[in-house]
Amino acid sequence: MRGSENTTVQILDSLFSPHLANLQKAMGRATARHSLLTNNLANVNTPGFKRKDVSFDVLLAEQATPGAERMKALAEHEAQAASDRTSIRIDGNNVDMEREVMSVAETELRYEALTQMTQNYFGELKSAIREGR
Repeated sequence: MRGSENTTVQILDSLFSPHLANLQKAMGRATARHSLLTNNLANVNTPGFKRKDVSFDVLLAEQATPGAERMKALAEHEAQAASDRTSIRIDGNNVDMEREVMSVAETELRYEALTQMTQNYFGELKSAIREGR
């Protein structure tokens, strides 16, 4: 009996784990980005502070596109990173309040969408378990 339970668990893991893992990674990245962006906002008046960010676009490109497109996305990311290292003020700080607030709002919307996708996923799974009832 124990062997059949392990087989069932392995089958379920192979069916559901990849999707759940992707949702978990995406939500983790959104959380990490939100943390970085709020830290940028907290340090808007700190002399010499350089903003930090995580780009979702490059991460998605790594997963979805091969070769040349991936290199193009990476080149764009590097250009953005170089821009982020520059200073926009005399005190050496490069935090742009408008940009950070816009990025926080975007990240919150992305997290909401991921939360909704997760709820839908588990709702559909629950419906399948109940055979549509």
